[in-house]
Amino acid sequence: MEIWHNPRCSKSRQTLAILQEKSVDFEVIEYLKSPPTQKRLREVAKKLDVQPRDMMRKNEALYKELHLAESDDADLIKAMAENPVLIERPIVINNDQAIIGRPPENVLQLL
Repeated sequence: MEIWHNPRCSKSRQTLAILQEKSVDFEVIEYLKSPPTQKRLREVAKKLDVQPRDMMRKNEALYKELHLAESDDADLIKAMAENPVLIERPIVINNDQAIIGRPPENVLQLL
């Protein structure tokens, strides 16, 4: 199991705390420091069972600056790989499943 974590985000910290409370083995990926590749983003979108846009922070100023509202999936994946701040957080991945931890309790579905 892994969590794409941003330590500055309260929802991400809360999701991390749930995983720690449940004594689950997991790896913390600080995705802002180690951004996922385009290939990995596509894999995770599939595990989430969402379109790339649904795993993005659409209220980020950069989303608007890059005019991503009009972009196709390939451009959205590229934008997230190049600008990981656009990735919704946290994302928890367990084998073939993934969940966005908003609210943090969503992670319980993977345990």
